[in-house]
Amino acid sequence: MRRPDRFAAPLYVTRPVLPSLETVHGHLADLWSSRILSNQGPKHKWLEQELRSVMGVRNLTLFANGTLALALGLRSLGIKGEVVTTPFTFPATPHCITWVGATPVFCDISPDTLCIDPGAVESMITPQTEAILGVHVYGMPCDVHALERIAERHRLVLAYDAAHAFLTEIDGRPIGEFGHLSMFSFHATKLFHTIEGGCLVYSDASLRPKLDLLKNFGIQDENSVLEVGLNAKLNEVQSAIGLAMINEIEPERARRAALRHRYLALLAEIAGIRCLRLPQNVTDSLQYMPIRINAKEFGLTRDEVYRELLSFNIYSRKYFFPLCSDYAPYTQTRSGTTPNAHRASEEVLCLPFYGDMGMETVDRVVEILRYLSELARVR
Repeated sequence: MRRPDRFAAPLYVTRPVLPSLETVHGHLADLWSSRILSNQGPKHKWLEQELRSVMGVRNLTLFANGTLALALGLRSLGIKGEVVTTPFTFPATPHCITWVGATPVFCDISPDTLCIDPGAVESMITPQTEAILGVHVYGMPCDVHALERIAERHRLVLAYDAAHAFLTEIDGRPIGEFGHLSMFSFHATKLFHTIEGGCLVYSDASLRPKLDLLKNFGIQDENSVLEVGLNAKLNEVQSAIGLAMINEIEPERARRAALRHRYLALLAEIAGIRCLRLPQNVTDSLQYMPIRINAKEFGLTRDEVYRELLSFNIYSRKYFFPLCSDYAPYTQTRSGTTPNAHRASEEVLCLPFYGDMGMETVDRVVEILRYLSELARVR
């Protein structure tokens, strides 16, 4: 059994999509001419307008990053009590809850979608519960209809961390239209990015003035400060990058869709590897390429596969391990039993996935996975 060749250069889990320098230079020339670099200038306003159209939403506010967007979104709604959320997420999700003075409460996830389980949510609701914060993991949508019924029944705020779900739709309806508010990340690792950045999409248009205050120190005018705000504005340079990125979205999505198709076809031939598959009524965000590794069937654990891939210069990611409930700030946080989340945290691995990695690279990654499995069986 011949060992496949090692990648000469590191193969990372993702690589930033970049617009042409010519396009960027055009936007920067405008900034050098106007000397407007921040404080919601013309590029900022233009990008908000473009994104409302691209994302198919009515109410959208830009922020310096997704974490600030989510934290200030929760603050704008006055959330102070308990917030039921998932432990299978990036730590920023519970951090935002904690930073606004509320308390995260962890519940289990669905074994199929890896998103928060509505039944588990309801079991954790108490008189202190004020909100539910779901996460559309890898662009897989939560059971938005079930969560909406629970939120209405218990009169709770329903918010979403949609960092992975840019352009995800359910039955043709934009994911941002569900719940009271949704946060989208525009970090450089995302398909659409502003290097750093993010936005909130929300159902109540009257929230806009408060969000604008909260992201600009709470300042109403030169004589009035009405809120305890932060500096969470997306600057004009970042906004310019976002505008330059708009035309890159669909070409990158097309490249990634082809790569995803290739991955799914080849990985289906390897015992012990299962890929997440979206329902037919859901549009794929094409953000990550997650797999689940069944150690008994594959021959190696997820962690062993992760280490073996490093020997081939492949940098996969254990998204999300450990669970947020296992991090030091949250070990004493109230949590239900989370067997599905624990199992997912031990099985999920995100493989390299970005538009210009090419089909040959996908073939080589899968060839290495196949080799590792066959080698483990021989041993």
